[in-house]
Amino acid sequence: MPTTADASTSVRSSRAPRVPFWIQILLGFVLGALLGWIGKTAEIPWLVTALEKIGSVFVQLLKLAVAPLVFFAILVSITNLRQVKNAARLATRTLLWFMMTSLIAVVIGLAIGWLTNPGAGTGLTPADGKQPSHTGSWLDFLTGIIPTDIVTPFTKLNVLQIVFMAAVTGAAALKLGDKAEPVLAVSRSVLQLLQKALWWVIRLAPIGTMGLIGKAIATYGWNLIGKYATFTADIYVGCALVMFGVYPLLLWTVAKVHPLPFFKGAWPAIQLAFVSRSSVGTMPVTQKVTEQLGVPKEYASFAVPFGATTKMDGCASIYPALAAIFVAQIFDVPLGIKEYVLIVFVSVIGSAATAGLTGATVMLTLTLSTLHLPLAGVGLLMAIDPIADMMRTATNVAGQVVVPILVAAKEKILDREAYARAGMVQLDGDLAHDAAPKGTAQAPAAG
Repeated sequence: MPTTADASTSVRSSRAPRVPFWIQILLGFVLGALLGWIGKTAEIPWLVTALEKIGSVFVQLLKLAVAPLVFFAILVSITNLRQVKNAARLATRTLLWFMMTSLIAVVIGLAIGWLTNPGAGTGLTPADGKQPSHTGSWLDFLTGIIPTDIVTPFTKLNVLQIVFMAAVTGAAALKLGDKAEPVLAVSRSVLQLLQKALWWVIRLAPIGTMGLIGKAIATYGWNLIGKYATFTADIYVGCALVMFGVYPLLLWTVAKVHPLPFFKGAWPAIQLAFVSRSSVGTMPVTQKVTEQLGVPKEYASFAVPFGATTKMDGCASIYPALAAIFVAQIFDVPLGIKEYVLIVFVSVIGSAATAGLTGATVMLTLTLSTLHLPLAGVGLLMAIDPIADMMRTATNVAGQVVVPILVAAKEKILDREAYARAGMVQLDGDLAHDAAPKGTAQAPAAG
């Protein structure tokens, strides 16, 4: 007579096999490109509108959780540093590695731009550009960190100001000690609730991919993309060199680990970043894979949220370097050594201006205004931005996983056995089940 366990096993074996999540996203990508092409060539307005709505709803759902997620993630991560030895040194080393890898990335971007001349032969003219609706300057960057009230940063989604308030609150909680524990307990619970809700949104990524890619193809078409072929290729090549060249080299030489488990373990976060174009939206997945790669939970819960808002090798290093060269060539403005040094400075110091959101317009305008290049050049790049932003964000997130591994290895707190096993861990199937909150609320990546 069959037992209950046998019956349960029989039911599970009779189910259709789960389709890996990366395949779901790939299918969404292909289907979106096909529907976008059909909508544009056959001139089917309702299909184009449907794709646009699907993509915008997915991005809006991601953004809906951004403000509270960033606040509570930063707050909890700072207080979690109490549980880590040499917390100040860990934080300092993390920041230094963020800056060092950004420096390498921006130099690669400048070298590629100098070799390929992405603005030459495009057929674009200054008349094709238009002033951006949102700009950035150093004065705005420095003075805009401090909010005028506690509500506006959340309603206007000013991530930099939210990070500032969360950091101040976290520092105050550390100073208060046990008296702040009731507030921290609530914060951890809210963080878990937000992450659980965000996991549900993440499961919609294949559908969101279909809408976002379909809208891009239907709106811009292949002809317009062809005008930016060199620029787009430069971004993908530059990001690929950083992701598949620089990062593995650092893992091999600094952390003394093989790069292959990193790519296998971090792939779920990288692919979701490629689709969603949001470092913050990908943060729960990024934190989960970082912990699976052997980084201690207490340190990962600080480094990943910190990196999701400040570590932008794609958006804040490679992209502004190439974009500045592209705009300068379109507007026939010569760039010298001084301008190249300024690009490096802006990329390394001003990367927090990107704030982990979709797109990098603020960082680009900050770079162009520093170089005294026409801001109308931003308008030239908006058409290709969705295509370029996918690879940029994937590079951002890869770097946000690499740096904690490097720091943990140097501090001798990296679980090397867990790192080696991470290549066998998959984040496919039922994401909500695999990443459901377990244990205490001090494990933000668990849900």
